[in-house]
Amino acid sequence: MTGLQPLLLGIPWMDPHWLLQNFHTEFVWISLIIVFIECGLLFPFLPGDTLLFSVGLFVATDELNLTSGPNIVGLLVACLAFIVAAFAGNVAGYEIGRAIGPPVRRHDGKIIKKKYLDQTVDFFETHGSQALVIGRFVPFVRTYVTLIAGVSEMPRVKFWIWSAVGAVLWVVSITCLGYFLGQAFPWLSDKIDWVILGLLLVTVIPIGYEWWKNRRRQEATS
Repeated sequence: MTGLQPLLLGIPWMDPHWLLQNFHTEFVWISLIIVFIECGLLFPFLPGDTLLFSVGLFVATDELNLTSGPNIVGLLVACLAFIVAAFAGNVAGYEIGRAIGPPVRRHDGKIIKKKYLDQTVDFFETHGSQALVIGRFVPFVRTYVTLIAGVSEMPRVKFWIWSAVGAVLWVVSITCLGYFLGQAFPWLSDKIDWVILGLLLVTVIPIGYEWWKNRRRQEATS
């Protein structure tokens, strides 16, 4: 493990290369479980973006062979599998939200943090149904927005539609980015630490933008 990995990942099982080297093709199943949990079971610190990008990158560089056909077929299989995992995670989070109801808004624990819930509620109220799509690309919001949709009793069919759209856009964009960059620059596989750092920085942009908009809104009303 390189020196940057502990700083970024903390523990080996969050390192895509470590997972691939130790679990081989089972790495995909582990990644599917992680994406499912991150998208619905209230664990926002999991590396969903990183895993999607890494799967695309590993398929492009022949480090991961999902089918006996061309790499592009493996990419399509990976995208379909992760779309299902992301959508299923959303449905689980939504049903949890409907089951536990409004009292969750008053809870402040180690996993369900009140400040993250409040931020997600504001995000959901600002963007409406589209929050289920936009929120896919925002850390923490990705985990909590489906819970809030359930708590607010958003109609199921409407939730399913917007959640499916978000799952497709998120999985396809991040996984294909890893795949096509891996094809163009195969050496990126050896620099995965820096790629992960870049992804982390990119995911901060939506958070910073929302903070800036809220700050401007508060200044305008003060």
